[in-house]
Amino acid sequence: MSSNYKVTVNDAFHFDFEKESVSQLDSIPAGVNKFHILHQNSPYKAEIVSSDFNQKRFTVKVNNTNYTVVISNPLDILIKEMGFEAGSAKQVNVIKAPMPGLILEINAVVGQSVKENDNLIILSAMKMENSFLSPRDGVIKSIFVKTGDAVEKGQLLIEFE
Repeated sequence: MSSNYKVTVNDAFHFDFEKESVSQLDSIPAGVNKFHILHQNSPYKAEIVSSDFNQKRFTVKVNNTNYTVVISNPLDILIKEMGFEAGSAKQVNVIKAPMPGLILEINAVVGQSVKENDNLIILSAMKMENSFLSPRDGVIKSIFVKTGDAVEKGQLLIEFE
């Protein structure tokens, strides 16, 4: 597989990026989730407003305009070319931490009925706040963390009935 990424912006614009070109981006951090970018001698202010790692969907504000960005890695591209949709054949019953971080907020309680895309947990990791949305409609069976907990990659956070 190649090291190319496909990026879709606002479901209308499609771009191909190579791993090397992304690492050469002229940007510097300007705060939590904020960046100053220089492209073709023009300055841009960028901010990651929200992120959904499960769907690889991000809301990015560039010079006060919001954009919805979806990033597909080589595996996502291969799965789609084969006619499958990642995760469509299984029902998600647990949410695990995709990276180490700190639990900032928990927006659910045991026994609560939730709808798909309800915000369940906010995890701070790598200077970003990551919102974890419910992957499906369901009822919360167990919550294994509390606000302020430090979590490791792969640690179980929430279980559904």
